[in-house]
Amino acid sequence: MRKNPLATRFLAAVFALALVFATGAAVSAQVRPDTLSLTFLETTDIHGAIFPYNFIKAAPMKNSLAQIATIIATERANSKREVVLLDNGDSLQGQPTVYYYNFQKTDVPHVWGQALNYLAYDAVGVGNHDIEAGHAVYDKLYKEVKAPVLCANAVKADGTPYFTPYQVIERKGVKIAILGMITPKIPDWLPPQFWSGMTFVDMVETAKKWVPIIQAKEKPDLLVGLFHAGVDYSYGGTNRDTPSNEDAAQLVAEQVPGFDLIFAGHDHAGWDGQGWDPAAKKKIDVKGPDGRTVYIYGAKNAAANVVDARVDLRLNKKTNTYDKVVTGVLVPTDGVDADKAFLGKFQGAYDEVKAWVDRPVGKLAGKITTRDSMFGDSAFVDLIHRIQLELSADPAMGLKKADVSFAAPLTFDATIPSSADGTMYVRDMFNLYQYENFLYTMDMTGQQIKDFLEYSYKSWFATMPNDGNHLIALTKDKDGNLVTASPSYNYDSAAGIDYAVDVSKPAGSRITITGFSNGAAFDLSATYTVAINSYRGQGGGGHLTTGAGLDKTAVQKLKFVNGATTKDLRFYLLKWFEKQKGAVTVQAYGNWKVIPEDLAAKGKAVDFPVLYPDKK
Repeated sequence: MRKNPLATRFLAAVFALALVFATGAAVSAQVRPDTLSLTFLETTDIHGAIFPYNFIKAAPMKNSLAQIATIIATERANSKREVVLLDNGDSLQGQPTVYYYNFQKTDVPHVWGQALNYLAYDAVGVGNHDIEAGHAVYDKLYKEVKAPVLCANAVKADGTPYFTPYQVIERKGVKIAILGMITPKIPDWLPPQFWSGMTFVDMVETAKKWVPIIQAKEKPDLLVGLFHAGVDYSYGGTNRDTPSNEDAAQLVAEQVPGFDLIFAGHDHAGWDGQGWDPAAKKKIDVKGPDGRTVYIYGAKNAAANVVDARVDLRLNKKTNTYDKVVTGVLVPTDGVDADKAFLGKFQGAYDEVKAWVDRPVGKLAGKITTRDSMFGDSAFVDLIHRIQLELSADPAMGLKKADVSFAAPLTFDATIPSSADGTMYVRDMFNLYQYENFLYTMDMTGQQIKDFLEYSYKSWFATMPNDGNHLIALTKDKDGNLVTASPSYNYDSAAGIDYAVDVSKPAGSRITITGFSNGAAFDLSATYTVAINSYRGQGGGGHLTTGAGLDKTAVQKLKFVNGATTKDLRFYLLKWFEKQKGAVTVQAYGNWKVIPEDLAAKGKAVDFPVLYPDKK
């Protein structure tokens, strides 16, 4: 039979390729290092702190990504170690830097994406405050980021991940698999339009699905979790069996075998290798189902520090796997010089944002502070109430005129204006209103309004008298310090009605509503219109569901909402100030009070220095 010359050449090429691949595999096996030293650097919850300057306070800032850039450069200069650089999300909310590129300067690449690319991150996680920026922002940004954006448990209708579920990174032949996940509580906090096309699946369930896939397909030498979730699974009164636990980083480590390292975020707590025992309230070593230690690290927020986790690998010739020694520290950025090349690269962005936040928008007569809001009715929160009620009454807004307003001090310790002469600048809007919430109007009965308030004050105030004369409901953090049992952004008060909070009565039976502030009667069985921000109106904090008893699914689907703004509340607050003539005088409405007043006064005297100790 005559040979086909084309076929002969084709077969020869195939054999040659096969030889190349076989040789490559053999070389790869031969060069697989006996030892390798890795350094994992993790940033998380940067919240826009890119520059060593606080655009809100118009003052230098001692922590920033620019200083972390110096730490990164130092680690990369160490020829004895291979660096893996990771970010764990929550980058698109906080400093005006990111707000400006989210919603103002949208026709250029986002400054956060430029920073990630400049510093050559290896993988990037997704945080709840990134989703909060909205599809238009994060879909655009993540296309601009060169590193893979990881999140396995945000899935589309067909069950496939919306983002990249995991990534394999190689360092000198060693394979590092990184699985990304996000806290699944986003539907409890954000309106559906922010996360349309996604469902958020339980983290443990997701890890049980993906870890076997990664191990079978990739056969990694090291398995790493990049989880935008906290460590204390009991936060908010939940337990290890609570479905879709908000802070499940440690639960994954304990219930899903295979992880060597887990990087946490979201809780702003700072974790240096250990986990947390919520019953004993102390740090513990975390063991996986196979008995191996799983090391958990997590940087604090706003670039206060960066995780430096070191993994030294030594090849076990008998098992052909690596023995690993893990050590790590949280490296503070205090006192670290900002990287000059980084600052030079982004000087234009810095100048542009500063010019924007320095624009005057009005004047305020005197100063107002959220410190007053912790202990009773305050001018600070009543300013937000005032504007919410005015917005709802404006026909141009397309809302339903509200009878009652709900609002909370979103920032624990904020004072405005930042100027000495009362001038309000754009930057002051970020102290007045920290988050990018929209304004809703919704229908609630009088009983639901009362129950909403009962729930709010339950986690806000303690029952008095008590040991220590505490007015504020306090607990202890992992370092043993007294802290508020619930964050201040859950301290909702109401305007439009007159009421008292009796802290001598048990939680759940403290509120007495005497009527509307305009003198009209308040009827528990009647239906009223309430002005409320989108976080709360979507069910955030549990005030509407656990408190008022509204159906959770109906709340999340906005069944009770009858109007919504098209822009965030900060935008309207800014416009409100621009319309005012002369200096605005802001006073507390005085529509609610804490009783008995003598107990409340004692409690405030005790708790004020606990919450706001003198800085020496």
